[in-house]
Amino acid sequence: MTSSELWTRPTADRYDAEETEMSSAAVLGPTLTFLAELAGDGRALEFAIGTGRVGVPLRERGVPLAGIELSPHMAAVLRRKIDEDTLPVAVGDMATTVVPGEFTLVYLVYNTIANLLTQDEQVECFRNAARHLAPGGRFVIELGVPPLRFLPPGQVAVPFDVSEQHLGFDTFDLVEQTLVSHHFTRDGDDGRYRRGSCRQRYAWPAELDLMARIAGLELERRVADWNGVPFSQDSTKHISVWRKPT
Repeated sequence: MTSSELWTRPTADRYDAEETEMSSAAVLGPTLTFLAELAGDGRALEFAIGTGRVGVPLRERGVPLAGIELSPHMAAVLRRKIDEDTLPVAVGDMATTVVPGEFTLVYLVYNTIANLLTQDEQVECFRNAARHLAPGGRFVIELGVPPLRFLPPGQVAVPFDVSEQHLGFDTFDLVEQTLVSHHFTRDGDDGRYRRGSCRQRYAWPAELDLMARIAGLELERRVADWNGVPFSQDSTKHISVWRKPT
């Protein structure tokens, strides 16, 4: 049984409406170009494909694609956009679920590896990616860099979005290496806010590199965003590419 929290039907039904910025051409364009170039003429597999924010337009670009998704409710929203024959999706966890065939690209976007709440499961996710990759294939992860340097002594919370429509902040457990993202989202025009939260396990880039080595993968590239900006000590996230040796 995976430790990931299962996204509910109400969350799935409103997910796309609340992620319009992440679905914009400015965000998706570089993401799709980056992934399509790595996929080349081969097949791609998206772990935690969700409602298809990335997978559906990548498939429309001509990349043969399959997906794995833990929440049947998120998969049901995706299915309203594209049929099973065009983009097959297996309902299951990304650490152990296996789909047929080999792939030149396996990828995880938008911090979703952090949904696995133990180090062991995150290692198994890397192993599952390697299991699906053809020799020479790549595994790509998009993940935020933990903002722990913004925590003064005695403080456990860091805000990441403060706007009229949304208040978001993370609280950290430094012993367990986990965080809880708290969301207060404006719900309607009467001033009410809807509260939500999700738990994640954060990991540093160096820890992910060790997981990759355990799975038999080698770091090929790390950049700060989908446009290829160099990764630095000031980067707030990274796009990392590991390669399965030929």
